[in-house]
Amino acid sequence: MKTSLRVFQEALEQIELADRLGFDHAWEAEHHFLEEYSHSSAPEVFLAAASQRTRSIRLGHGVMLMPPKYNHPARAAERIATLDLVSGGRVDFGTGQSASRVELEGFRRRTSRTP
Repeated sequence: MKTSLRVFQEALEQIELADRLGFDHAWEAEHHFLEEYSHSSAPEVFLAAASQRTRSIRLGHGVMLMPPKYNHPARAAERIATLDLVSGGRVDFGTGQSASRVELEGFRRRTSRTP
């Protein structure tokens, strides 16, 4: 079984290779509390590391979870703007709600729209 560190190292190596081969984009999605697929609790941190190891590939942050009280819009904008600056303007950004109650309820956020 691979360690989390090794998984991150290999993913960064893959993005470096993709950049050298002329790929246009590399995307990272935000996920929490899931066992069955992609875990990435802080995509902007990972993409910042990728930005320092690549030259031209666009770095996509999609999807940042944006239900109310999950990621505050001002903080989300600050993080994405900072990532865009350190990457030299190579960030693409997408938002969404989540496909899983497990992710939302893991932070003890209400999933209903009633107050």
